[in-house]
Amino acid sequence: MAIPLKASFFYSIPSETGSIRSSMLKRLLLSPPSLLRSLIQNHRYILQSFPVSKKCRFNFECSSRPFSIISSRTFRADRVLAMAEREDTSKTASHSHNYTNRLAAEHSPYLLQHAHNPVDWYPWGEEAFAEARRRDVPIFLSIGYSTCHWCHVMEVESFESEEVAKLLNDWFVSIKVDREERPDVDKVYMTYVQALYGSGGWPLSVFLSPDLKPLMGGTYFPPDDNYGRPGFKTVLRKVKDAWGSKRDALIKSGSFAIEQLSKALSARASSNNLPSGLPQDALNLCAEQLSQSYDPKFGGFGSAPKFPRPVEIQLMLYHSKKLEETGKLGESNKGRKMVFFSLQCMARGGIHDHIGGGFHRYSVDEWWHVPHFEKMLYDQGQLADVFLDAFSITKDVFYSFVARDILDYLRRDMIGPEGEIFSAEDADSAESPGAIRKKEGAFYVWTSKEIDDILGEHANLFKEHYYIKPSGNCDLSRLSDPHNEFSGKNVLIEKNDSSALASKLGIPIEKYLEILGECRQKLFDVRSHRPRPHLDDKVIVSWNGLVISSFARASKILKDEVEGTKLYFPVTGCDPKEYIAVAEKAASFIRRKLYDERLCRLQHSFRKGPSKAPGFLDDYAFLISGLLDLYEFGGGIFWLVWALELQNTQDELFLDKEGGGYFNTPGEDPSVLLRVKEDHDGAEPSGNSVSAINLVRLASMVAGSKSDHYRQNAGHLLAVFETRLKDMATAVPLMCCAADMLSVPSRRQVVLVGHKPSAEFENMLAAAHSTYDPNRTVIHIDPNDAEEMEFWEETNSNIALMAKNNSSPDSVVALVCQNFTCSPPVVDPKSLETLLSQKPSSSA
Repeated sequence: MAIPLKASFFYSIPSETGSIRSSMLKRLLLSPPSLLRSLIQNHRYILQSFPVSKKCRFNFECSSRPFSIISSRTFRADRVLAMAEREDTSKTASHSHNYTNRLAAEHSPYLLQHAHNPVDWYPWGEEAFAEARRRDVPIFLSIGYSTCHWCHVMEVESFESEEVAKLLNDWFVSIKVDREERPDVDKVYMTYVQALYGSGGWPLSVFLSPDLKPLMGGTYFPPDDNYGRPGFKTVLRKVKDAWGSKRDALIKSGSFAIEQLSKALSARASSNNLPSGLPQDALNLCAEQLSQSYDPKFGGFGSAPKFPRPVEIQLMLYHSKKLEETGKLGESNKGRKMVFFSLQCMARGGIHDHIGGGFHRYSVDEWWHVPHFEKMLYDQGQLADVFLDAFSITKDVFYSFVARDILDYLRRDMIGPEGEIFSAEDADSAESPGAIRKKEGAFYVWTSKEIDDILGEHANLFKEHYYIKPSGNCDLSRLSDPHNEFSGKNVLIEKNDSSALASKLGIPIEKYLEILGECRQKLFDVRSHRPRPHLDDKVIVSWNGLVISSFARASKILKDEVEGTKLYFPVTGCDPKEYIAVAEKAASFIRRKLYDERLCRLQHSFRKGPSKAPGFLDDYAFLISGLLDLYEFGGGIFWLVWALELQNTQDELFLDKEGGGYFNTPGEDPSVLLRVKEDHDGAEPSGNSVSAINLVRLASMVAGSKSDHYRQNAGHLLAVFETRLKDMATAVPLMCCAADMLSVPSRRQVVLVGHKPSAEFENMLAAAHSTYDPNRTVIHIDPNDAEEMEFWEETNSNIALMAKNNSSPDSVVALVCQNFTCSPPVVDPKSLETLLSQKPSSSA
């Protein structure tokens, strides 16, 4: 993908980090100035003799892009991208190789992609560290992931080059890390680079001392000097020279940087709770700031490149719900309209795969049109959730169709034989069968002639609907295709209303949609014979947790679709109850393969066996959230029991009992130099935000001291991030929601009592989830199930008593409880829906 880039020392590439992780960076900028001087000084030591062109100036002043080197020229990405049509390692696996390094013994797809580079790569571990100490040389650390486009670029340009490999092998010990397999390692050095430059991305390139202290870092480096900036070979020489002449100063500076970063990123709470009124203020501030960044023409919050950041959607919907409850219907509807229009623009844009389902990583333009074609699992799970929320509010099947489209894509292409859910699909693929070179988007784009040949009589209808042109359609924005990379190619986008186009053709809308579905099916069949993008079949616990949640929620929320609603390809049209089976199978895989029942501990990921990395905070928090949804939306009590067990382990491993909040790692690996309390809700929510919500939910299920304990931990956690909630609410939208949830005096409980499984029970459970209400807990209990009754007797005797007092052999009984008061029991779904549509009580 040719993306116009502001040239900088490290060539900032759009990535999951966004341009700036503002919350974390502000914490760094507020740290002692000596830290910043230390960071800058190392780069001066290394690069001071490099000639700087008149068009490029070093800028070490604090600004909106701290410490970047700003150039007036634009990086010509097309030249590099021509080289990035790289060889598919999976196609050549059976061929002989000139080189094989230690990565050949690894399981990570990303490490295996580099197993035949001439670079003498090591995996992260003591063998590499010991070799650096023995040779007394610096470490070159390269971090990326298997579906990372710019990682492929740097591999082709530098790591497949024998000239570059010789420099690396002679002067350094080179280590490759899969950031998805070792997010703890990535966090340390990404934080360092972000502190230095104000942004980061992958590939991440960092030079370390043998004791792992950072000396200098960046992201992508081209191989040769250009535009007055050092290329990778020059940087290697400068680091080598600085190591020989200024080693002591470099090591001292790197050690000091780590020390100061550790202090800056492990904040402690000054009290056990947030000040009164702050949760509501933070919620309102975040909504206000997002509204100010709203794009009324093309939807979304912020400008291009546009990332689908579901936590922003969640915040706006939550805030609108709170406004509605206080009678501010006009303001509530205004916020919801922003959300619904944004979701519609995303779904109709090219960021959405109209032929196969699911969403790509981000759009390079303001139209949501030309995407970076990579597909990530964490995007699919979160986007399915917000489209399900939109359907819950509107009952408009537009949103339920998109949610199904995402989930059906996952079922078809991203789930393994044992129910495990894979991580990602690459942006790049070969343009034709047998080709050994790859190009971004080749699998997804179409020529006008291809459409004519495949669709015949319906080609013109399809081309008008999806804005397909003989010259190619990537012309909607100057940002869409600045280097004519997609000349003659079309990325499908819906620019016009279906009803208007059907009316123009004089056919019923149902017939029009049916034709479109048939056309998409034909294109899908043709596309299935194209070379597929690389699949990263690594199973990551945290990302599986996000998707377990969306499948479980869909199983009940989609039961509200009007009976007989017609679905169109690529939606398959399954019974929603099939979705909860997918969620349970995925959770069972994690339990079997990645959970030690004796120690009650998770491992982080799986590919041909568990990874060496332990479970991190996000793994526990996201999986607990998924298990709570799995239980609340109809799964067995087993999932709730496991969630409670995992919460106990999370508190044991990650909780700062004195300072409040959760660290991102257990702190048991001495090679990981930072333990961070992450707060940023970005492409993925932060583990602390999700944990706060989990604690609030768990507190509403259990009773007595355990409930108090969960609420106290949630309050202490949020107090750690008081400054962020006050000053930088848009960096922590999900945490704003969590803070408000904790401040709600009494969470609404829906208790269902009856025989499971039965059609009556399923219908009542669907009714319990028929309205959008993030401050609702659903508990279901079968009074004839001895295991369930025993659990509730021990955990919350009030629930067990409700079950005994409301047991009926012929019906499922529902009670809605709040403020220690329950409604009269109801026994039919409509009555329950009526109860839940009433405004909740807010008095304590």
